[in-house]
Amino acid sequence: MARIIRLGAASLAKLLALMMASLGFLVGVLYSVGGFLFELSAGTLNSGTALAFLALLGMPLLFALAGCVAGLILAPLYNLLARFGFGLELELDSD
Repeated sequence: MARIIRLGAASLAKLLALMMASLGFLVGVLYSVGGFLFELSAGTLNSGTALAFLALLGMPLLFALAGCVAGLILAPLYNLLARFGFGLELELDSD
């Protein structure tokens, strides 16, 4: 078993930002489609519809920012806990 003893804060921040931006895009699509269908069922398309479609830009940016901050906080916390033996263990193939 290989043990991860240290995570780079910048590496984890980039990884989590990318993962969260992807999730934010999916949430933005659901939000914008939901907003569009709601406005369509009400019979009017107004500025609320435009704001719902701005979620396609805003949600990924906000989620990526949250992922980046989380990575910058969690990597040093993991590194501290890994010093006391609470690190992740990986089984690697030697081929």
